[in-house]
Amino acid sequence: MVEPIRPRPLVMELPMGNDPVAIRKRVEAMEVILERAFVIPGINRPVGLDALIGLIPVVGDLIAGAMGAYIVWEARNLGLPKWKLWRMAGNIAFDTAVGAVPVAGDLFDFMFRSNTRNLRIIKRHLDKHHPAQRIIDG
Repeated sequence: MVEPIRPRPLVMELPMGNDPVAIRKRVEAMEVILERAFVIPGINRPVGLDALIGLIPVVGDLIAGAMGAYIVWEARNLGLPKWKLWRMAGNIAFDTAVGAVPVAGDLFDFMFRSNTRNLRIIKRHLDKHHPAQRIIDG
């Protein structure tokens, strides 16, 4: 018997703590909020708060950059090497700087997903250094 597809709950309970699994779940939740929280009807393109807040000139990009910096902070709590943290910070800085350019920056925000790139860096680190804590994506 095939189980019906259940919609995702709108409110997620995020685990507290500094263990790798809890941090991974929090970072994944933040990435979803920032990069793919909504789907644009007609083109079926997922967007998140990063692109939407970025429509507010300058201030929006700074707020989105600060929210992305949270992911880098959590990566620091995991003990990622400094070079990976700098790379992640560079992704956020590049996204924030180019996103601040009127019109072209807004289009850029829809294409360049710095938080998804940073999540990928964290996942690779966790899969290598904490393989027993690996979460199977489903």
